[in-house]
Amino acid sequence: MINVSNSTLLHTLCCLPLMASLAAPATATPSSPAHESLLGGMDPTVLPGNDFNAYANGGWLKATEIPPDRAYWGTGSIVAERTLQRTQSLLQAAGDAPAGSEARKIGDYYSSFMDEAAIEKRGLQPLQRRLARIAAIRDRHALARELGGTLRADVDALNNTQFHTDNLLGLWVAQDLDDPSRYAAFLLQGGLSMPDRDFYVDPSAHMQAIREKFRAHIATVLRLAKIPDADVKAARIFELEHRIAQVHWKREDSEQVRKADNHWPRADLDERAPGLDWASFLSAADLQKQTEFVLWQPSAITGIAALVGSEPLQTWKDYLTFHAIEHVATYLPKAFVDEQFAFYGAALSGTPELRPRWKRAVDSTSEALGEAVGKLYVQRYFPPSEKLRAEAMVRNLLAAFSARIDHLGWMSPETKVKAKAKLATLKVSVGYPDRWRDYSGLQVVKGDALGNAERAELFEYHRNLAKLGQPVDRGEWVMTPETVNAVNLPVMNAINFPAAILQPPFFDPNRPLVMDYGAIGSTIGHEISHSFDDQGAQFDASGKLQNWWTPSDLAHFEASAAQLVAQFDAYRPFPDVHVNGKQTLSENVADVAGLAVAYDAYHRAQPAKAAAVEGFSADQLFFLSFGQSWRQKIREASLRQRLVTDGHAPARYRADTVRNLDSWYFAFAVKSGETLYLSAENRVRMW
Repeated sequence: MINVSNSTLLHTLCCLPLMASLAAPATATPSSPAHESLLGGMDPTVLPGNDFNAYANGGWLKATEIPPDRAYWGTGSIVAERTLQRTQSLLQAAGDAPAGSEARKIGDYYSSFMDEAAIEKRGLQPLQRRLARIAAIRDRHALARELGGTLRADVDALNNTQFHTDNLLGLWVAQDLDDPSRYAAFLLQGGLSMPDRDFYVDPSAHMQAIREKFRAHIATVLRLAKIPDADVKAARIFELEHRIAQVHWKREDSEQVRKADNHWPRADLDERAPGLDWASFLSAADLQKQTEFVLWQPSAITGIAALVGSEPLQTWKDYLTFHAIEHVATYLPKAFVDEQFAFYGAALSGTPELRPRWKRAVDSTSEALGEAVGKLYVQRYFPPSEKLRAEAMVRNLLAAFSARIDHLGWMSPETKVKAKAKLATLKVSVGYPDRWRDYSGLQVVKGDALGNAERAELFEYHRNLAKLGQPVDRGEWVMTPETVNAVNLPVMNAINFPAAILQPPFFDPNRPLVMDYGAIGSTIGHEISHSFDDQGAQFDASGKLQNWWTPSDLAHFEASAAQLVAQFDAYRPFPDVHVNGKQTLSENVADVAGLAVAYDAYHRAQPAKAAAVEGFSADQLFFLSFGQSWRQKIREASLRQRLVTDGHAPARYRADTVRNLDSWYFAFAVKSGETLYLSAENRVRMW
């Protein structure tokens, strides 16, 4: 993708979490215009060759404050804010749609979330049946049934394949890595409340302080629910999560797709992962007929199953009680909402204020009825002309990438043929899916916010289960049209570009074409390049996990990748921590390749010399638009968290990707001795 988020396999099976940085005026506010003078946000006192991000964005950085309800702020955030406001207007209007219509379902879901008085009045009553069921657990069979009954489809697995947080295990239904013509049931490690195993095992003072706050958070949640012995139970729950974290795979291991491709027959779960009553678990999860599973982190799942069998039953009941409350806190009375924010928002991300309720209502409605909301969004805000314009740009970028493959001096003819075959079969979808999802089976009851959310989650789970045994649908979208983002799916060999990202300043018909290529063009190039990054390049044209490289070509590619790892390892946002070049490699590969192909594509689209704008040449405008697309301010706590959990480098270093392109040196007369200067042999050239 292109931003910052809590993702792990994002760069392996997808590639773009919420875009939080691109370009904005110096006085940017949520309602400010999308595009103003280039000069307004720059700092011309900085040499481009010393700090390109500061040169392109320094004025904006000095003038902009992060809104109090945000952990970070950037142009992507501004676009997302505009999209939220647009979507809210659609959801409010949908409340007056005819009864029984899809639009009315959307309006009722939104208004139910907004009815805080009704939620306060009901208190924990909607959760009592679940809590009573947990309290009634008397043996390991009942424990397994409860664990299996709460298994849900990990619809965010593309962003979070390292582990599933809400349930002990996660389920992801996706194309089989060995046979992309069929769907497979992937089981993922899960069971943790905090973002990563490092939050439980890292001995640093920073992580120790967070652990203490987490223990206190658990106890506070239990006390709010009037559960006795809250401190004692909180200690037990924390210790259980700590033990789960100890058996989890590390991030770098979870991101190795070949290590994750582990097909287990159903019987192997009983034999190789004892401790969990798998028959009861799978039956409660409606997976009793599944004959095979793909275990992404087999030793972690084996370790978790052993803990189910060895840890005291009461500890598991305490754990399930806490997670039952935590999972639905968004839909509970204000005290629970505030406490959840106090830990996850303030303590973990450093955000001072909770987002307004209407924004959370929009997010919840989009999560439950995403394509139905997207249908309304597209009808109102994404005209056919913009779809056609974006598709034309995509075709040009694909042609430019194909030409780059032709001219690669280091790649053998044999590998080039296979690379071009993969490019030729890449399915790029723009704006919205060809077929809209059917939500007729989802019941929405006005006034039942929690029940609506639970039914939507179960609806999505059953929708995913129904894919098992069916032909693979390469046209299925994993993002909604109202999402400010984009994604590459190497197993599908497909890309989704939602309508909401195709708006100013990323994509603007009222400015020079070169600026669109520097902003959204580099994003499109980035997504195309993910099919050929260190992870995506492991999949062939059909999406099968299969090597299609000659040994010498692969060796060259890996050497260039090592160069890029070292380049990003050298970036230190804080004295005590540096960017993890290996963790961010896939995204960095896609940034370098995507920027290079966008530059080529612009010159294909407009071969004649373009007129200067505000004194900048066309090439300077291209790179400035790219650099300004990475405008971002981020709170220290949030950045520290993302350095551990995110597969994307901090935005300011992504802006400096330009240092790998020869054309940038010519555009800005960058000289040896300047901070970002790389000698020709040290510039990374992968595609």
